[in-house]
Amino acid sequence: MEIFLELSWQAWVTMGTVVMLFVALVRNWGPTDMLFLGTTALLALLKIITPDQAFAGFSNPGMLTVAFLFIVVAGLRETGVLSDLGTRVLHSATTEKSVQLRLAAVVLPMSAFLNNTPIVAMFMPVVLDWCRKHQISPSKLLIPLSFLAILGGTCTLIGTSTNLVVNGLMIQNGLPGMSLFEIALVGIPYSLIGLAYLIAFGPRLLPERKELLEQLGETRREYLAEMQIQTGCRLIGQSVEAAGLRRLPGLFLIEIDRNGELITPVGPDDVLQAQDRLVFTGIVSSIIELEKIPGLVPIADADYEANPQQQRRRRLCEAVISENSPLIGKTFREADFRATYGAAVLAVHRGGHRVEKKVGDIRIQPGDTLLLQTRPHFLRAYRNDPAFYLISDVEGWTALRHDRAWIARILFVLLLVLMVSNYVNTAIASCVVAFLMVALGCLSSGDARRSVEWQVLVTIAAAFGVGSALQNTGAATAIAAALVQSTQSWGPLAGLAVIYFLGTVMTSVITNNAAAVLLFPFCLEAARLYSIDPRAFLVALMLSASACFMTPIGYQTNMMVYGPGGYRFSDFLKFGTPLTLLLWCIAVVLIPIFWPLTTL
Repeated sequence: MEIFLELSWQAWVTMGTVVMLFVALVRNWGPTDMLFLGTTALLALLKIITPDQAFAGFSNPGMLTVAFLFIVVAGLRETGVLSDLGTRVLHSATTEKSVQLRLAAVVLPMSAFLNNTPIVAMFMPVVLDWCRKHQISPSKLLIPLSFLAILGGTCTLIGTSTNLVVNGLMIQNGLPGMSLFEIALVGIPYSLIGLAYLIAFGPRLLPERKELLEQLGETRREYLAEMQIQTGCRLIGQSVEAAGLRRLPGLFLIEIDRNGELITPVGPDDVLQAQDRLVFTGIVSSIIELEKIPGLVPIADADYEANPQQQRRRRLCEAVISENSPLIGKTFREADFRATYGAAVLAVHRGGHRVEKKVGDIRIQPGDTLLLQTRPHFLRAYRNDPAFYLISDVEGWTALRHDRAWIARILFVLLLVLMVSNYVNTAIASCVVAFLMVALGCLSSGDARRSVEWQVLVTIAAAFGVGSALQNTGAATAIAAALVQSTQSWGPLAGLAVIYFLGTVMTSVITNNAAAVLLFPFCLEAARLYSIDPRAFLVALMLSASACFMTPIGYQTNMMVYGPGGYRFSDFLKFGTPLTLLLWCIAVVLIPIFWPLTTL
């Protein structure tokens, strides 16, 4: 270990600073982005790195690609492309195994091309609603959802931000970048083995939190809503079962009015036709899901705004009728509600029980709760109106840009074509498509800015400065030399195994991107000392830093399911550690096959 004695003071200060950074991250002494930014600023202040090196990460193509992809995914979400897919996946699943297989069929390929965070965010409520209906604890399914998203991200270059960051560092250091599907050589076996593990051991190793079932079963307000199927709606020609109208949680289809002929009770095989009037009773979240289906329009109020462009200027509110309201005793048509209040009635709730008549025929009573489509100023204008006890916005509702869904799909296909063809690099391709998402109306410029997760970007960019300090001062060389010396008798395969292990451990206690940037210089130096192509080591780094299963800390999707699943830290250790060890072995076996560890 004489090499450590020859290190400069800059190298020792860098190593000490990195150790303190690591401790601060583990102990959660501050936000991750601020800790990395402060560490980089300190190293620049001590002149261990230059200002150019400190801020080089902010112009790195990998980091910029991550930023643009946030906007692309937001465009797919705002146009309803993601939500339409999400609500259709589980509508006919009946068992835990079938749910996992259906999620795998969609989540794995989606997360190979899209950011994992919005995918998990989209499917979480779908999974929770399925669990509520089938009386299965969500703790059995939410960890598998997160793990599937992580596994899918290992299949392509753009599957995770970690892959893009490492690829950007490779290009920055004069190495050839990776193609879109190069990492799939190991990523696809990774995903299939991971899926097999989830199905085989999930039922036995995942906890069953009974108390979550009680939370999911809490009583909620049920509304009566009347909807009409317009010409061009995707529901036309489908049975009630195939359309998914029997699978929305907390929703019941009471009757179908077809040109004055009532179909009740409604059977699962009844086929829907244009102009059918459907009468539902259900909770507000399910009514909102119905309202998002293009061509299915509430008809309690003829002035309901169905045009997607106009709809985005509206809000959903709940309003409770007061006992002194001038509306009492009138139907909504008689009250001329729209002209009086500038709001359209979507649904009605009364006293904790179902109202059996059509919405248009209901006579308003004190205490009725109305679900309204309003203009933005409605809440402010009528908050103190004596006609209402209480007015509040409906959380979780946004008007989707269904009229731009076809554009979003075309732009996403364009992005994949540009990346596969290598016509331009990934940063330019993602930048062009992100710009077109905004320019062609798939999302607003404000929504585009809000969709970017700035904390992630600052963490990535600032971490580059720390990596430069480790590389420039010789600290990375010294640590890599020690690693090589300790594994030299077993050869570079042992070095590959150690690098993968270090990546897994560091990702489990700090963020995945941070772990990748910190270990990158060690990979280069270890490969140089072994006199081999560093590509195998860098692939191992991508996989280990992208695949965090042992703790909820290292990967954002694990943290997203941690609370809703009622998990404990030990649940991830118990279920994720065997999977981590299994994939470690798979990586050590497969990586040298596709990226040989031969001497240069």
